[in-house]
Formats: sequence, structure tokens, C-alpha cells
Amino acid sequence: MSLKKSILFIISILLIDQISKIYIKTNFVLYENVEVFSWFKIYFIENDGMAWGTKISDFTTLISDRTAKVILTVFRIVAIFGIGYWLLSAIKKQSPKILITAIVLIFAGALGNIVDSVFYGVLFDDSINQVAAFLPEAGGYDTLLHGKVVDMLYFPLFEVDLPQWLPIYGGKRFNFFEPVFNIADVAISTGFVMLIVFNKKAFSKDN
Repeated sequence: MSLKKSILFIISILLIDQISKIYIKTNFVLYENVEVFSWFKIYFIENDGMAWGTKISDFTTLISDRTAKVILTVFRIVAIFGIGYWLLSAIKKQSPKILITAIVLIFAGALGNIVDSVFYGVLFDDSINQVAAFLPEAGGYDTLLHGKVVDMLYFPLFEVDLPQWLPIYGGKRFNFFEPVFNIADVAISTGFVMLIVFNKKAFSKDN
């Protein structure tokens, strides 16, 4: 895949991701949901942490949530430069198309979530008990680098009651699949799955 095609692919994913997030942010109240199918809902939540809402501050009491948020956002920005360098290097070396495609997906997804983390705090007001406005006169819900990532794709495929004899989780209700995610997350996950499943082909020295 050429650099031009890679850039167009990245822009396409980024546009789909951001359009879907902006639509949800400006049309849904936080935690509002719409059932599309019994196994799929549009469910608006905001994530100010890492995967599945995990925060750096969950692992240490030495830093506050706000400091941890800035650290995470800066880390994401640094990481995107690293992924970008990896992509350019792979294209220059004419690496296998599957490797370049996987890196493009990871780069586009990471960039999509960075946009939320860096800018959404100043671009929108909050969504608690109201539909957020874009560029509100009173200012956004937070400062630069403190934005929350918008998630909306929810697939509650099935629920089961776990047996009482099961350690820790016995007797609890288990929902599969519980995490709520977005288009950027789908791109990142797809990219990583491609690298794992097609590892030999992606990193083949014969190509």
C-alpha cells in the first residue's frame, strides 16, 4: 500500500469515527441508549481513562485523576508519533500489504481517540442531563488534554447467572459483551488481531 492510499484510508476511518462521535455527543444525553437489535444498542457513555475505563490513578495514589489524565493523553500523543514512524518505515521498505494495513488501522484508531482526549473538553459542554452543544458560549466542560472519549457501540449478546461455586464471581450476573466502544476502538482492535492472526505473513522477510 502506498503512502497516498494509507493517508486516504486513515482520513476515511478518522472521519467515520469523528462524525459518529459528534453525532452521538450532540444528539444523546449521557447514558441514553437506543436498541437497534436485541443484541446491539447505541449506548452513549464517556471514557476518561484507558481501555474499559481503567485509569492510571487506579494503580497508584501518588497522582490525582486529572494528572493521570494528562499523563495518559501525552502518552497517547507520543505513541501516535511512534506508530506514524513505524508506518512510514513499513511503506518505505515495501513491507507486506497486510502489515501496512494493520498499522494504518491502529494509527487511525489511536488518532481518533486522541482527538477526543485533547479537544473534546473545550469543544463541547457536558452531557449530564442534557444534550451537549458544540462550541458552547459558556465554554467546554473541561480544559485542553482533559477531554473524554465518546463510546457508543454496545453488544449485549447474552447474559447468564454464574454458578455459586465459582470463586469470586459466583452467583453474579455475567453480561457478554459488556464493554462499550467506538469506531476508533474497532480499528485498533482489528489492526492488532491482524498482526496476531497473520503474524508470519505480516512480518515475512520474503515480501
